[in-house]
Amino acid sequence: MRIKDILVTLGVIGIVLIIIIPIPLFFVDVMLSLNISLALLILVVAMYNREALDFSVFPSLLLITTLFRLALNITTTRYILGEGNAGQVIEAFGNFVMAGNPVVGFVVFTIIVIVQFMVITKGAERVSEVAARFTLDAMPGKQMAIDADLNSGLIDETQAKERRLKIQREADFYGAMDGATKFVKGDAIAGILITLINVIGGFVIGVMIMGMPFMEAISRFTVLSVGDGLVSQIPALLISTGTGIVVTRAASESSLGQDFVNQLFNNYQIMFIISGVLFFLSVTPLPFIPYFLLSMIFLAAGINMLRRSSEEPKEIEGVSKEEDVEEIRRPENVLPLLNVDPIELEFGYGIIPLADKSQGGDLFDRLVMIRRQCALELGIVVPMIRLRDNIQLQPNEYMIKVKGVEISGGEILFDHYLAMNPGMAEGDIKGIDTIEPAFGLPAKWIDEREREKAEIYGYTVVDPPSIISTHLTEVIKKHSFELLGRQEVKMLLDNLKETHPTLVDDVVPALLSLGDIQKVLSNLLREGVSIRNFSNIMEALADYGQVTKDTDMLTEYVRQSMYRSITKQFMPRSEAKVLTLDPDLERTIMESLQTTETGTYMALDPSVSQKLVSSLGEEVEKILSIGEQPIIITAPVCRFYFKKFVEQISDDIIVLSYNEVNPKAKIQSIGMVSI
Repeated sequence: MRIKDILVTLGVIGIVLIIIIPIPLFFVDVMLSLNISLALLILVVAMYNREALDFSVFPSLLLITTLFRLALNITTTRYILGEGNAGQVIEAFGNFVMAGNPVVGFVVFTIIVIVQFMVITKGAERVSEVAARFTLDAMPGKQMAIDADLNSGLIDETQAKERRLKIQREADFYGAMDGATKFVKGDAIAGILITLINVIGGFVIGVMIMGMPFMEAISRFTVLSVGDGLVSQIPALLISTGTGIVVTRAASESSLGQDFVNQLFNNYQIMFIISGVLFFLSVTPLPFIPYFLLSMIFLAAGINMLRRSSEEPKEIEGVSKEEDVEEIRRPENVLPLLNVDPIELEFGYGIIPLADKSQGGDLFDRLVMIRRQCALELGIVVPMIRLRDNIQLQPNEYMIKVKGVEISGGEILFDHYLAMNPGMAEGDIKGIDTIEPAFGLPAKWIDEREREKAEIYGYTVVDPPSIISTHLTEVIKKHSFELLGRQEVKMLLDNLKETHPTLVDDVVPALLSLGDIQKVLSNLLREGVSIRNFSNIMEALADYGQVTKDTDMLTEYVRQSMYRSITKQFMPRSEAKVLTLDPDLERTIMESLQTTETGTYMALDPSVSQKLVSSLGEEVEKILSIGEQPIIITAPVCRFYFKKFVEQISDDIIVLSYNEVNPKAKIQSIGMVSI
């Protein structure tokens, strides 16, 4: 435990002990002086803060200082009523304020309490309540703004995390301040009651027990009670003022004093107006000298502001020229130009309204949903999606890039909808023939008048933002294996380590390196297999990482351990019509495998490859004709290599091994690929 923590803990315990255990009068004077010093410190710190969170410990500090004052009140009350003496500090305060007149002292004390209780404390309490309410209500909007900035590339993940944490801290702070102001209010009430108890109780004790004359008892105990009240209420007033400053302080780049001067005395015209009004008042029956002096002061301030405002442009101009010279001399930093964004969405100027919230655009919100969807479906954290306008594109054209290379794009029509026939639509609609950019399906651009008719006929109708977001989602899914680098895998491992530390430690780096795991995950994503169940994948790698270091083979072992999820993904109904491979073909594939230093690959004879392509095309066409997804089931030993061959022909053919199919699934072979 640190020494600071020990000191604070002992201090709080000591405050509680003061309430119970009497302390010498000398220490009472020291504690009272310390109470005033702490109040001044809190007030000055509050004034020099730039924003409320700079003083985040303030709610807890309010509790401690309030408890400290009440403990001192109890101690001084014990001495006032028991001995008729409360130390030099209290007596000095009482005599100084009252100046020999108890009534005047009591009135001054009452005014101070009323000002603190009715004005400052009550106002600070109301401001804290409203600030807490509005801070909580604004949290969803602030979170969405952060997500929008993150998706647009204005901030990175670290900055987004810091801003989210700041929002949470603000909510916690203002919520705590809403409750902490009740301490200040209760302290003011307690101060009034304690003072009244001391006056009345002291008078009774002084007359009846100590045998003091009536007037002496009133004078003595009034001096002590009022002095005690002032010693406690003045620090309370300072802290109440600090509370009001903290809760009313807006975020700024400077302190309260700087903002006060810069914002209040920044216009010479206002100074001249005030000077003229004060001069007019000086020639009225009002006192001449005060108003005339103030008029001259404001006039001098206005003249000084006018002189500075005329000099500043010259200075700025000179500085700007110097800066231009320095900029010319400074060598250009080209390192930022080397950065390539993982995903970019470029669009013409006509699409800008879709990304502008002020014009009703919700593209930023859709990007947030895309990242959530990819996390749920694929198990990856999609990197920040950079949005850029490109004047080289057509006004309504957009382009999607992955790692700086154009992957896909499209063109949209504003004030139109895209209607697609899912195969069951009946009837014809008027529109402009086009191709849906995400899936390449025939479609039509229709206007608002045709929309209702198209929906009645059974067409699928989507708006332009949905077209772009769907297209972007499909591109991300298809190229997810390219977006998963070692840094992203490190993030996944760190997240898994919070719940499965032993599993992560057993695999990395004991069995496999970070790069090996990245290759396995990329292989899975390349074939559309979700890696969301990362713990299951790591369990398989922990089991088979001792057997082989070949990432391709490890991928096959991982796929076999995920047979339930793979079957559910590619055979949603647990039944499917599939194609199989001729055993002779499987044997030929295994015999054609060639092993090199870089891995194992299939080297078929060109004539055999031609026959295989022809047979594969016929069988796939057969299964497509009945409306089924082309799925080919092979032996586990040759699945990976056959899939590599199939990828050269089509990305839409699914290749599974027998070990990747749930035994409970119902499959029917309707064809066999042979040579």
